[in-house]
Amino acid sequence: MERIKVHIAYDGTHFAGYQVQTNERTVQLVIEQALKKIHRDDIRIYSSGRTDSGVHALDQVIHFNTHLMLDCSAWHQALQTLLPSDVQVQQVEKVDEHFHARKSARGKVYRYAVLNQRHYDLFNRQYEWHVMKPIDVNLMKEAAEKIIGTHDFTPFSASKSNVTGDKTRTVHAIEIWEENGRIMFEVKGDGFLTHMVRIIVGTLVEIGLNKKTSNCIDEAFATLDRQNVGMTAPSHGLFLWQVIY
Repeated sequence: MERIKVHIAYDGTHFAGYQVQTNERTVQLVIEQALKKIHRDDIRIYSSGRTDSGVHALDQVIHFNTHLMLDCSAWHQALQTLLPSDVQVQQVEKVDEHFHARKSARGKVYRYAVLNQRHYDLFNRQYEWHVMKPIDVNLMKEAAEKIIGTHDFTPFSASKSNVTGDKTRTVHAIEIWEENGRIMFEVKGDGFLTHMVRIIVGTLVEIGLNKKTSNCIDEAFATLDRQNVGMTAPSHGLFLWQVIY
C-alpha cells in the first residue's frame, strides 16, 4: 500500500461544503467518486479539515491509501481528468504511513476579501463580501491585536459546532490591508473552530463600521458569550489559503 498526498484547490460556490452529506454535492464526494472510478472500489480520503458551504480553497490537502502503483504524474492526470472543473489538482506526492493530512498539520492560513465600495463587482461577487459603507481599517487593526494570542475561542465559534471539549486555540497573526478597493484579511493560527475566521472578520468589520467597539472582544473572552461579538461574515469571501506542515 502507498499513501498519496494531494494538494487541491476548489471553487466552493456550487459545493455544500467539503464533508460528505446526504443528497448534497460536496468536495469530498466528487474526489471519492473519482477515486472509485480509478480503483473500482470505495476509497476513503482524509483532509486537513472541513470547509463550509460556499467557502473556497487555494490549498486544501488530502491523503488516501492505495494499492495501485502509479507515479505522481499519472495520479495527477487521472484525478484531474475525472474531477469536475471547479476542483483542480495542484500537486501530488507520495508520503510515508505516518503522514496524516489533519493530524500532521501544524497550522492553517485563511484569507478573506471584503469589497468596500458603493457598487459590487459583478464578476467577483462569489468571492468577496460587498460592504458599501466606509470601513475604518485602523480601528480593525487595533482590535485585531486583542484577538491574537492563545484564548478560549468559544465566543468565536458557531453554536452548531460539533467540537467538544477544549476550545483553546492560538491565533499567531492577523494581517489587514487594502488592495484595489478591497480590504483583505489574513488569519494564521494553529487550528480553527467552526465559523471562527468568519466570526473574527464579521466582528472586526462591525468595529470598523463603528457598530461595536473593541471592548466587545475583551468582554467576549471574559464571559465566553457569543452575543458579545459580531456577525458571522458570509462564507463566499473566505479562502483556505495554506495548510502548514
